[in-house]
Amino acid sequence: MTISASAALEAARPDPLVSVDALIEGLASVGYIASRRIATALYMAVNLQKPILVEGSAGVGKTELALSTAALLGLPLIRMQCYEGLDESKALYEWKYGKQLLYTQILKDRMGEALADASTMDEAMERLHGMGDLFFSEPFLEPRPLMKALREDGGCVLLIDEIDKSDEAFEAFLLEVLSAYQVSIPEIGSIKAKTPPLVFLTSNNVRDLGDALKRRCLHLHIPLPEASLEEKIVASRVPGIEATLTRELVAFVQSLRTLDLRKSPSISETVDWARALILLHADSLQPELVRDTLNVILKFEQDIAAVEPQIVELIRKPLA
Repeated sequence: MTISASAALEAARPDPLVSVDALIEGLASVGYIASRRIATALYMAVNLQKPILVEGSAGVGKTELALSTAALLGLPLIRMQCYEGLDESKALYEWKYGKQLLYTQILKDRMGEALADASTMDEAMERLHGMGDLFFSEPFLEPRPLMKALREDGGCVLLIDEIDKSDEAFEAFLLEVLSAYQVSIPEIGSIKAKTPPLVFLTSNNVRDLGDALKRRCLHLHIPLPEASLEEKIVASRVPGIEATLTRELVAFVQSLRTLDLRKSPSISETVDWARALILLHADSLQPELVRDTLNVILKFEQDIAAVEPQIVELIRKPLA
């Protein structure tokens, strides 16, 4: 029996979950440059089947970690974006009310026939109860992200994005899902995952999360990266960029983060800036070019106004 080249390559590829080092390599292969701290937390989350709460400022790679993990493990990604007012019906399930109404209209005559020979009101009500249960069964159930994740028999990556934007009541609702990987539906009963999903919760620290939620999760804080790590990220995300330009733009961004700005540039903004510079055929940082593209990395006019007079100095500033 012959083995195809792709199958042989797949068989030779190391399992990314055998060690932290293998996980770092695996994530790099799908474009995510992880520090050892990030890879260690992820390694524990996968092997201990624990949700992982990833905190940090916007743009440091929290959501991207979940996306890259799903790509690496070959698992479907189910994403739930949190917001104020998010409730059970949007996160777990809701009933298909339109379908229920349509079926009620279609079966109206049949229901009349079934009740025609009922000798008492109690008997008629008993028959109605039996019919009503049909309309609150699986065919009329509309699964939302949490239920979809629990029903993935082969497992999945469940991303609960920006949990800090949801209400405390919704946070409390999540506790059963995060601890037992199951949910309770009054009309149907409990639904438990055959294969627990790998759960990522991300937070930008808009509000403090409850102790009960944190107890159920491994905690990972992703800070803004050191220069060496940021250079690797840029090189990975922007293929073909010259090493000299990478060093210069990373040094410039690192210098910006030492200033008193309303919003310091994140990793994602560094990558966007690198792509913009490549688009403009830059091979080094020049004051005019930096001035023209400063809006890519600084999102507030007051920050741009504060930095513009210092551009030449910041370009020449050596990386600490």
